[in-house]
Amino acid sequence: MMRLSRPPPTRSLRVFCVAARHRSFKFAAEELYLTPSAVSHQMKELEEILGARLFERRPRSLELTRAGEALLADVEPLLEALDRSLAQVARGAARRSVRMVLPPLFATELFIPRLGAFRALHPDINIQIDSHDPRPQLHPASADVSVLLTDSPPQGLQCTRLFTLSLTAACAPQLLPDVARLGGELFRELTLILHKASAGAWSAWAQEVGIGPPEPASVLELDAMHAVVHAAERGLGVALVPTAHCAERFRCGTLVPIFAVDLPTADALYLVSRTKDADKSDVRMLAAWILEQFGAPSQAA
Repeated sequence: MMRLSRPPPTRSLRVFCVAARHRSFKFAAEELYLTPSAVSHQMKELEEILGARLFERRPRSLELTRAGEALLADVEPLLEALDRSLAQVARGAARRSVRMVLPPLFATELFIPRLGAFRALHPDINIQIDSHDPRPQLHPASADVSVLLTDSPPQGLQCTRLFTLSLTAACAPQLLPDVARLGGELFRELTLILHKASAGAWSAWAQEVGIGPPEPASVLELDAMHAVVHAAERGLGVALVPTAHCAERFRCGTLVPIFAVDLPTADALYLVSRTKDADKSDVRMLAAWILEQFGAPSQAA
């Protein structure tokens, strides 16, 4: 493809398109807030660069040559596309983005249901959420803010404890008559829903309640806490579910606590960011809102 040794300035192409549409340097000058002589001069310069006449200049009229018609047909759509692209970039630059990493159950049950309040306060901040890791324990380099589920605060980062993870034994309401009938022997007939990553939690719970270790007739073992919660909600058995995360389900009655005992765990959720990111105004606003919703500044680790 032949390339020009001196490509024409974009402004000259824009002036050409306006003059070509009006078939008049005078009307083009009025639209562009230039003088007719300035428009004429730019068109002569453009013709010299391209090595082709673009206009037929007559005493009382201005017509496009074939080269001018071809250039208008090709260049005008390109300039319009360029303008759209530049406007899109400008709009994007005006909107800010905060990248987050969240545990999936925290994201779906606690954070996203309340996110509308933050969006109403700060509609110009875009939120990008990554929740693919069921138990994020490391703050990734790509994140501005993360909520980590871990048994100790991450080192070398700005970190605030939100709340300690506690578990509640719960089941669907249709299983309550069986739970009441069986009492401490509930697992003799009911399925124990087990979270694979917390296999020892049921023994700790039984000790806290004051009954013997569960010896269930059947076990449903799942590898994700959201699956544990959904299985319990659908009446598949009795599960230990995160107390805070399931508060709305308890309120609505789709899940029912079966003992008035919460089992505290060694894990907690921490709000984490790097110091350089924490100083950004958008991150500060989001972090302050998260602490207001789920924790307290006095809990800083």
